[in-house]
Amino acid sequence: MDAGDSHGKTSFWTSRTGIALCAFIGIAAVLLILEHRAHTLQWLPFALLLACPLLHLFHGHGGHGGHGAHHGAKQDKGDKEAES
Repeated sequence: MDAGDSHGKTSFWTSRTGIALCAFIGIAAVLLILEHRAHTLQWLPFALLLACPLLHLFHGHGGHGGHGAHHGAKQDKGDKEAES
């Protein structure tokens, strides 16, 4: 394998720059929360209330694909019980 091939496959987040950026964002977030605790804590209940509809909106769309298969399985089971 050529050294040039492995160079193009590294992602930004695993590079030194990406790790430094993550550390900087983490430190900045901690300092902002510590320095502005009074401002952030007063909005915490509203943030939790806002998180509920956002989770319902963005989280639950992929889990409903199997309902048709379950309905057919119940019908097959009912048909087998009717034959017995």
